[in-house]
Amino acid sequence: MKIRPYLYTLLFLIVAVFLSIAIGSVFIPPAELGRILIGWLKGAAFSEPLKTFAFILTDIRLPRTALVLLTGAALGGSGAAYQGLFRNPLADPYLIGVASGAGLGAVLAMSVKWPYSFWGLMAVPGAAFICALLTVFLVYSLARVGKTVPTTNLILAGVAFGSFATALTTYLMLRSTGELHRAIAWLNGGASQAGWGPVLTVLPYLAIGLGILLLSGHALNLMQFGDDQAQQMGLPVMRARTLILLAASLATAAAVSFSGVIGFIGLIVPHVMRLWFGADYRRLLPLSLIGGAGALLLADVIARSVMSPQELPVGIVTALVGAPFFLWVLRRAKNQGYW
Repeated sequence: MKIRPYLYTLLFLIVAVFLSIAIGSVFIPPAELGRILIGWLKGAAFSEPLKTFAFILTDIRLPRTALVLLTGAALGGSGAAYQGLFRNPLADPYLIGVASGAGLGAVLAMSVKWPYSFWGLMAVPGAAFICALLTVFLVYSLARVGKTVPTTNLILAGVAFGSFATALTTYLMLRSTGELHRAIAWLNGGASQAGWGPVLTVLPYLAIGLGILLLSGHALNLMQFGDDQAQQMGLPVMRARTLILLAASLATAAAVSFSGVIGFIGLIVPHVMRLWFGADYRRLLPLSLIGGAGALLLADVIARSVMSPQELPVGIVTALVGAPFFLWVLRRAKNQGYW
């Protein structure tokens, strides 16, 4: 196993984490940042002006950074899994409508007015997972032609169902009253939920989903040869495909539940990692997780800084970068015969 790719991506993630906790409407100098983190881990009390910095860091910045990190890892890992599963470079949770379907499930759960408790929060990713799963099966069924899934069909089916899910989401938001603010905050993208509650809630879902994906690299490698040949190599294709599909949908649903519909991370990061470090999914999946976390953290920092003290939805930043990248990938896929 080559260590250098992991060192590069981990270094990128560490830099992104540092920028995320230091930069915002109030900048925390590196010296104070280190003192606060050490004191917080030791349980020490702070005096002014460190007390203000400590509150911002421990109660606002760190929970947000943790949630954005987990969301980026989920989107990067599920994007790589979808691309390998469908053997399609454009299979991304956002582009094939899975993120929008999960978003519809999240808003449905929010409209029920669950209490803001641990079990109330757990209902949101659960509903998102069910809708994400239904979406991916529906889009895949609509796009499939015989034993193949053409890129054009996959994109068209994903865009069509994504638009339908977004319309239903908007309708539910317009009908809601007390939960409207929460739904609007969610729709903006980014870690709009405050505190450590959402982080602790989303962890079990991501631990299961991403854990299964990290163990699926060999199966995805075999699937690149086609289902028949993978079956001859000893892979139970249907069972492996179903398990990976469930895991990727669970990770996507967990990411969408508390961070909103954020596009293109699942498309950009796996492509960059594949171009730089190769297409072996045993290496590509963990690198996409780490790279996705770092990329979304960096986008979140930009979203907080461009219009400071106002905050730009992080989905706008990812779309501004991702849309041109998507067009490039689309042209590259056409030239390499994915159509």
